[in-house]
Amino acid sequence: MKTLCLSVGMILIIACCCDAMPDEVKYNTGPITCCDQFSNMKVPRKMIVDIIKTHSSCMKRGYIVETVKRRLICFRQSTTWVEEAYNQMINSEGSGLQQ
Repeated sequence: MKTLCLSVGMILIIACCCDAMPDEVKYNTGPITCCDQFSNMKVPRKMIVDIIKTHSSCMKRGYIVETVKRRLICFRQSTTWVEEAYNQMINSEGSGLQQ
């Protein structure tokens, strides 16, 4: 019985300390969305529902644009039209009047 407990304990310790985890578990441990590829196309503003910045823990920084068809498209952080649309969206949300 002691040998069984020792064996199970060692397996648990090894499993907890093992570095052989999938990359998805290592880097996406929460509701974080990162971009691997970026688009070069321009999305008309009337087709944009939301724009968010990628999380600070992402290796490649950029913007994620959600279209009216619920499609998510990644753009580089240096894409000026996306940055302008993002800033306009942030400013329009913060300036709403409450009645």
